[in-house]
This record gives sequence, C-alpha cells and structure tokens, in this order.
Amino acid sequence: MTDVRMWFDPTCPWAWMTSRWLLEVEKVRDVTLRFSVMSLAVLNEGRELPEDYRAMMDRAWAPVRVVTAAARDHGEQIVPALYTEMGTRIHPGGRKDDLPGVIAESLAALDLPAGLARYAESDELDDLIRSSTAEALDRVGDDVGTPVVQVGEVAFFGPVVSPAPKGEDAGRLFDGCVLVAGTPGFFELKRSRDTGPVFD
Repeated sequence: MTDVRMWFDPTCPWAWMTSRWLLEVEKVRDVTLRFSVMSLAVLNEGRELPEDYRAMMDRAWAPVRVVTAAARDHGEQIVPALYTEMGTRIHPGGRKDDLPGVIAESLAALDLPAGLARYAESDELDDLIRSSTAEALDRVGDDVGTPVVQVGEVAFFGPVVSPAPKGEDAGRLFDGCVLVAGTPGFFELKRSRDTGPVFD
C-alpha cells in the first residue's frame, strides 16, 4: 500500500475536484488516503487582494476551523467524511455563501456535536491550521494554493482537473502525476483552463 496525503481547504472547488479524483484512485490502486487541512486564508495573509476575494478569504476560516476541531476531538478518521459532507453542500450544492448552515448540517449528518460549530468564529485552533498548512508548503514550496498531494516521498500541487476522472482513467492520471512529479528537476506542467469545476 502507498500512503497518499492530500491537503485541502474545504472552500476550494479545485481541491474538491482533486479529492473526488483521489477517492476514485483509492478504488483502482493500492493506496491509503489521508486528508489534512491547509488554509487559503493563511496562504493569502498579507497579500493585496480585491475586496470581494478578501471577504471570501475571511469566510474561508470557518469550515477549516471546524474540520480542525473535529479532527482534534474525534480523530483524523472523521476528516474525510466531514469534508465530503461540507464539500458536497458547498460545491455541487452551491452553498458557499451559507457556511453556517453547511457546517451545522454537516455536523448533524455525522452525529458530531453541534457545539463544534462554535470554532468557526474562534481563533483558538489557528496554530494547528497554520502548522498543517506549513507542512504542505514544506513539501512543494510557497508558490502554490490548494490542493497539495504527497505520494510516498513525492509531492506536488494539483492536479487541477475537471471533471474528476473515474475508474481506470483516475488510476492512469495518478500514475502519470507520480511519474512526472518524481522526476528530478521537474517543476511545472500547465495549460490555460477552458472550463470551471464540473461537479458530476
């Protein structure tokens, strides 16, 4: 089994697409998948941002804080299910502007204590979020966003993909990502996006 770790921000649609791809990879490759948080709000601290994007970053603290609190109090094994509950509502559900409702419903769906929602507005666990974000950046550098994926000793940003491949297509993309990212001296492969996230 190969250990695969993905760092995500619950509000990032591209991280959501990557997470759905990796769940498909788990079905067709011998991998053990682990999810960890990284924060877009932390990544954008100190940067000049348009007012609407700054407001979005301020809101982005809430779900990542709640996931962090749930992981601390109930173990890391709760993270994939909580991310799926939140992400399904935020992304295909189109509720990125209703994060309090998303958080409350997601906790309830997993029979987690409703009181975890209080962490959305609390900075008491922000050091844990910053530490997890720093872990991701230590692996790929600080010129990236979410997601970051680590496969064994190989780590990379992305892939940015839409829609998320399924079945053996997911496995082939995984094999290719690991191959190119594991090549010494390889840094970047990119083309302009011509579509947004396709949630299917």
